Amino acid sequence: MKSIVLAGGCFWGVQAYFQRLDGVEMTKSGYANGTTLHPTYEEVCIGNTNHTEAVMIQYNEDKIHLENILDKFWAIIDPTLSNRQGNDIGTQYRTGIYYLDEEDLETILDSRSQLQSTLSKPIVTEIKPLEKFFEAEEYHQDYLKKNPNGYCHINLNQ
Repeated sequence: MKSIVLAGGCFWGVQAYFQRLDGVEMTKSGYANGTTLHPTYEEVCIGNTNHTEAVMIQYNEDKIHLENILDKFWAIIDPTLSNRQGNDIGTQYRTGIYYLDEEDLETILDSRSQLQSTLSKPIVTEIKPLEKFFEAEEYHQDYLKKNPNGYCHINLNQ
């Protein structure tokens, strides 16, 4: 099993989208790479924790490769927007790729480079090692399964 943490705006849609992929074995919504320990949703929303809403993805490399996950990620976000996706605005909605395995960095940078060659604006998606990840509250886990009419800026049918 391998893991990667992706931030693509509101974590509800990111989690729901990646749960549908064959080879993704587990997803957890949470807060990544901020400055505080064990933040709450309310604290993250205020914007002073520097955490981003993110999803921890565990995947089986025999079924899906990191390149495929990154292609899917780039397809559901606008990587040229800073601190915003869809109607969600704030630092907690910045996009990011947070890796746990240093060996993944080359693949991530190659993926970004390939995408950048097709865009006229610069990609602002953070690419950093994962420093912190705190699971979000239970009501955020599988939110769109529990609330099928909940807001989501991602087209889940892609």
